[in-house]
Amino acid sequence: MMKLQRTLTPLAAALLASAAQAHEGHGMPGTHHWHTQDVLMLLGLAAAVVGLAWYFRRK
Repeated sequence: MMKLQRTLTPLAAALLASAAQAHEGHGMPGTHHWHTQDVLMLLGLAAAVVGLAWYFRRK
């Protein structure tokens, strides 16, 4: 079971993080930027991954 968790956790994190990519800026071709929500989502995802890692390590 632990091997499955070790495999699926990074995969799930990678798939979720792909939604927070910088994008072309509002009619300005070639310029990429981040919105506040993108950064907050990435920080929240990082916190969730750290929390899950801590939880599974203590078990």
